Amino acid sequence: MIDRHLNDEQKSTIENAVRDILIALGDNPDREGLVETPQRVARMYDEVYEGMRYTNDEIAEKFNKCFDEAQSSDLVLMRNIEVFSHCEHHLALIYNMKVHIAYIPNGRVIGLSKLARIADLVSKRLQLQERITSDIADVLEKILNTSDIFVVVDAEHSCMTSRGINKPGTVTTTRVARGRFSNDSELRNEVLLSIE
Repeated sequence: MIDRHLNDEQKSTIENAVRDILIALGDNPDREGLVETPQRVARMYDEVYEGMRYTNDEIAEKFNKCFDEAQSSDLVLMRNIEVFSHCEHHLALIYNMKVHIAYIPNGRVIGLSKLARIADLVSKRLQLQERITSDIADVLEKILNTSDIFVVVDAEHSCMTSRGINKPGTVTTTRVARGRFSNDSELRNEVLLSIE
């Protein structure tokens, strides 16, 4: 699957909107420090919102690189995958985000880098942390042919820490437990103890 980027019309629309925002804020978009800001923002948006150009099914197709391991049924856990996102309510940064993914193979194991790539691309959308967590689980379920998946996400939200209530250091944790992880508290606790 070919990587997708914003087209010229989309970039131009973003550039014009950024210029309008700068004017609305009372600044001069033609001054030296800002003259190229609309173009820079359009290029940045192309990168940081890349995931918006793919559905979960397309992400699963893009990273469906597994190895057949008929004998493997032991826990696989990847901890501390660092990603970032943007809150759809304020377009504010969701940062210091760590994704933890666990699964029990059902004859297939995914390449480790693919776990990080899936978490990264799912996060590069206007998102809710709850949706990021479930989207990662959805994509993995499609690829791995198993529902034995557990995803935990810890993050700070700048809409909480640097504006509004102004509570720096506040961390939000979301979890999605499916299959055996939803029924087996020992298995779930094994993962939770490993990521503390």
